[in-house]
Amino acid sequence: MNYIIMFIIGAFLGSFYNVIGSRIPKEESIIYPPSHCTHCNHRLKPYELIPIISYIIQKGKCRKCHKKIGIIYPMSEIITGIIFMISYKIYGPKPELIITLTFISMLIIITISDLNYMIIPDSILIFFTLALAIEIAIINGIDKLPIALINGTISFIMMYLLKKLGDFIFKKESMGGGDIKLMFLIGMTLSFNQSLLTLFLASLIGLPLSLLLMKNKESHIIPFGPLLAISACIIILTKINITNIINIYS
Repeated sequence: MNYIIMFIIGAFLGSFYNVIGSRIPKEESIIYPPSHCTHCNHRLKPYELIPIISYIIQKGKCRKCHKKIGIIYPMSEIITGIIFMISYKIYGPKPELIITLTFISMLIIITISDLNYMIIPDSILIFFTLALAIEIAIINGIDKLPIALINGTISFIMMYLLKKLGDFIFKKESMGGGDIKLMFLIGMTLSFNQSLLTLFLASLIGLPLSLLLMKNKESHIIPFGPLLAISACIIILTKINITNIINIYS
């Protein structure tokens, strides 16, 4: 029953995260106007806002204008619900679960934003930096916060230097500023060595995607934020770090 509850909570929040990730980059209010069809502006009724179920009942179309509703809406609800359920399975009803869910929520929101608009808004990063810093201080202890901030700063500097190297090699901007700032949050929440693993895994996932796009002669610009988000999510849920890897192969 606890898993079902976590899935439902995640699904409802996933729906809200869609609103945040879609509106904040356009500097729109997340409260007004209320949820509506992006085609005909039909204001959605409460029964049209039930995660996943409403999409299935309406066959993926607006009830009024019958235009298709983006598949990203039910997918983000399902994915968020599943990740919340897995997080509860791994961390259980412990205080650490709060940090994990807050961190994952941020990753989902910036993924939606970066995929739609190729931008990770500063306002989202600032909000979650404050929220996670407070949670770390309360849950892990105030003495752990300086260490977390140092890990975040080192991760930020590492990413900044990589960007500068990439700019020099490719003679153009190789990475967005949002990706660099996101790495601060990853390092602060996880650890520096886990931020290294996150970067490595994101690059590993992004390489075949880049090669595929280049082969098809499409734009080879890939938003790196979602790759970092997917990798960081894997790292926090598996709890893997460099020490674990060394022990496995030693």
